[in-house]
Amino acid sequence: MQEYNSISIVLVEPQSPGNVGMVCRAMANMGLSDLRLVKGCQLDHPEALKFAVSARDMLEKVRRFDTLAEALADAEISVATTRRHGKYRQEIATPAEIVAKIRTYPRLARVALVFGREDSGLTTEELSMCRWQATIPTGAEFGSLNLAQAVLIFCYELFKGLNEPSLAASTRGLAASVESEALFQQMEQTLLRIGFLNPQNPPHIMRTLRRIFARAELDSREVSVLRGMMSQIDWAAADFKGKKRS
Repeated sequence: MQEYNSISIVLVEPQSPGNVGMVCRAMANMGLSDLRLVKGCQLDHPEALKFAVSARDMLEKVRRFDTLAEALADAEISVATTRRHGKYRQEIATPAEIVAKIRTYPRLARVALVFGREDSGLTTEELSMCRWQATIPTGAEFGSLNLAQAVLIFCYELFKGLNEPSLAASTRGLAASVESEALFQQMEQTLLRIGFLNPQNPPHIMRTLRRIFARAELDSREVSVLRGMMSQIDWAAADFKGKKRS
C-alpha cells in the first residue's frame, strides 16, 4: 500500500490561481502534500490564497517544472486524466480502478496523477507519456468538471483506498518515467533509421508502442534489455539499404 508522501499531484499549465488554491485545500483534506506545476499561473495571487484556506503553506512548497517529462521523471506510476475518448485515448479506467491497481504495487512507489489545462485538458502527446489513463464518469450532456473538483475526487478515492486493509503487494518495482522515456526516444530513433516509422509522422506508431509497453509494466532491468536490443539493431543496421519493398 502506498504512503501519502509517495503520491504527487501534477497540474499542467493551470490557468486559474483560485483553482490551484482549491487543489491545495483538496489535497490537504485527503492527506496529500506534494503538488507539482508544469508552468502555469502565478501563485502569489489573492485568489490562490483565498481558496487554499488553511492549506496556504502548500502554495509555498509547490514544485515547478518546465516540462511534464521533468515533473514525472521520478514516477514509476503515472496516470493521465482525461474526459475525452478516441483513437489514442483508450483503456481508460475510473478513479476507483486506478486506486485498486496502485495498491498492488510496493508502498513506496512514486505515483503521479496528472491533470490538464482547465480549457483543453492534456494533449495526446502528454497522455502518451503516462503509464495509465483515467476518467471520472459523468453525465453525457455535461462531462467537464472543474479542475479542483476532479482532483478532489481522485484524492478521495486514494484516501479511501489507502485506508482499506492491505493487499499482498507485488515486490517487483516498475521503471521510473525517466527510464521509460529514454527507451522510447532511443526506440523512435532506431525505428526511424531502419525505415519502420514514417519520418513524416513517427508519433503515430510510437503511441501504439507506448501503449503496448505500458500494459507490459516494465521494470528497470527489462528497460535495459530493450535498450540493449535497440543498440544492437543500430549496430547491425550500419549497412542498411532502405526499407524493404512489400
